[in-house]
Amino acid sequence: MTHDDARQRIREFLAPQLAGQPLADSDDFFALGYVNSLFAMQLALFVEKDFGLTLGPGDMDFDNFRTVDGLVRLVTSKTGV
Repeated sequence: MTHDDARQRIREFLAPQLAGQPLADSDDFFALGYVNSLFAMQLALFVEKDFGLTLGPGDMDFDNFRTVDGLVRLVTSKTGV
């Protein structure tokens, strides 16, 4: 899997929450009000299930989950891409 593959899968997962609103990969979608704190748990479950990863306590830093870039960084760091 490449960075681009991870980015595309993450963006596809986020699309329903964004309701067609534009979002840069570095935009904080929590701060912009597109998602709430409960969605953070859904993001963690998505990452584990969709990418076949097991997240540990050190991975649960909010910065890993607030932007597309953060999610891509988390996924690729765990998959060795």
